[in-house]
Amino acid sequence: MGNRRISRIRRQQSGIVSLVAVLMLSMAGGCSQSNQNQGTAAQQSPQAQEAASTPTVQQGKTKVVTTFLPIYLFTKAVAGNVADVEILVPPGTEVHEYQATPENVKAIATANVLVKNGLGLEEFLEDTVKNAQNSKLVEIDASKGIKPLNQISPVEKTGKNEEDNDHEHAQGNPHVWLDPVLAKQQVTNIRDGLIAADPANKATYQTNAAAYIKELENLNSEFQQTLQKTPSCTFVTFHDAFPYLAKRYNLKQVAVVEIPEDQLSPTDVQNAVNAVKKYKVKALFSEPGVDNKLLTSLSKDLKLSLRTLDSLETGQTDPQHYFQAMKTNLQTLETACK
Repeated sequence: MGNRRISRIRRQQSGIVSLVAVLMLSMAGGCSQSNQNQGTAAQQSPQAQEAASTPTVQQGKTKVVTTFLPIYLFTKAVAGNVADVEILVPPGTEVHEYQATPENVKAIATANVLVKNGLGLEEFLEDTVKNAQNSKLVEIDASKGIKPLNQISPVEKTGKNEEDNDHEHAQGNPHVWLDPVLAKQQVTNIRDGLIAADPANKATYQTNAAAYIKELENLNSEFQQTLQKTPSCTFVTFHDAFPYLAKRYNLKQVAVVEIPEDQLSPTDVQNAVNAVKKYKVKALFSEPGVDNKLLTSLSKDLKLSLRTLDSLETGQTDPQHYFQAMKTNLQTLETACK
């Protein structure tokens, strides 16, 4: 519950951060005016609207800003070397609770393109984009056309708790990137958005996207061939991140909490015990970087193995990291479901 209260406080604080960002940008604009006679006029100023009205493409590569790691990986794979791709949320930072920084506002203010996962995941974006005041910004919703899931996987709860609603995904579960088939759709959406924003590099975007999509198709085949041997395998997670993957490959996810938290509450532990009793659970899954002491003890008490399942929100920024992490997930699922 402490984390949920902190979440509300952080949201209140976001307005303060936004105000600071606007002030910083205003100061940057003033400085740029005072330096007009110096040899730095070609430098972009985030607040200089006249400069922003001229596409930065003619100054060099298209500048693309992405929200968090999976979207960065897909975008970088499509863009290759013809566009500069940045990431707003540092890998390993909880995107569900992320609060924007003044640096994020500056990055969006000077970008040509913003790529997001969508489905309501990046709650920090709306105000951040407004504060950036970039009228030329092209936004790409990577989940465009994807039908979101809501209750396909049960979320085990001891009872109705009014604070649980604080973290429910109003637009459906956003973790579509963990299904290789839906990841193909995201890559396609990113490709089409980049082509629209930067048609001069259309051929490169098409070629890169085709190569990455081919790898995603091969990954999907590996998942199908491997997991068809263990149909209806049920697993418990401490983050409601894998319903799309579970549905695609005929598995059953039971989530104990919807949003990962630094420490599990006694209620979370009780929910895990209830889930194991209620369903024929094969394994408990944590995530990389989570303190597993309590989960290790719980798994021993429940006589279940505790393994790591990666939601791809932390890791390397090489586009191939997606395939490495997903293949590790496949091996983990195969072992746990035997």
